[in-house]
Amino acid sequence: MISNNVIDELFLIGLPPNTTVGGAVYTRWGRTKCGASSKLLYEGYTAGSWYEHKGGASNYICLPHDPQWGNYQDGFQNSGTKIYGTEYEMGHYSNDPFQRINFGGKNFKDHDAPCAVCYTQGRTSHVMIPAWKTCPAGWTREYHGYLVAQQNSQYRTEFVCLDEAPEVVAGGVANKNGALFYVSEAYCGHSLPCPKYVHGRELTCVVCSK
Repeated sequence: MISNNVIDELFLIGLPPNTTVGGAVYTRWGRTKCGASSKLLYEGYTAGSWYEHKGGASNYICLPHDPQWGNYQDGFQNSGTKIYGTEYEMGHYSNDPFQRINFGGKNFKDHDAPCAVCYTQGRTSHVMIPAWKTCPAGWTREYHGYLVAQQNSQYRTEFVCLDEAPEVVAGGVANKNGALFYVSEAYCGHSLPCPKYVHGRELTCVVCSK
């Protein structure tokens, strides 16, 4: 028996509710669309904890455009955690390997980052491989880009794969901070072997499914 929630989700992505085909779900960071072979579950805003807060969570999440509220009490009670949007910090420094084809060639520093949650029909596994931009034989490349996280001087986050040609949230440019995206660089010689890894070189990434 397929639950009502799953049926709603199948209709949302264009699959019949009696489907027996499995799949996997991944997030495409920095984009509002999925790859050609995937279905869009929803698009939204990349979010996380404030970059200077020692509490909260260390992961980034993709918040939908249209939240559905449950029980709530307006105003901050200072007894919970807070979630903020995420800004690009690339372009502030010279290490900016990203393409600007989805933003008219402009600098996207301090712009807010979108995200898309995608479903791979018929491919039940997915993996993010750091430092690669191609997938192993027999796997499908969903997207590739560069590894990002918050800066070393800030509170730590997970590493995620930001699309090589990011988009921005319309109207979302202001240096208001929140959670942040910085490019990740290899630091070889400190338990990471040289010369396979090059000191100070920006690390690629790829998301693959099978």
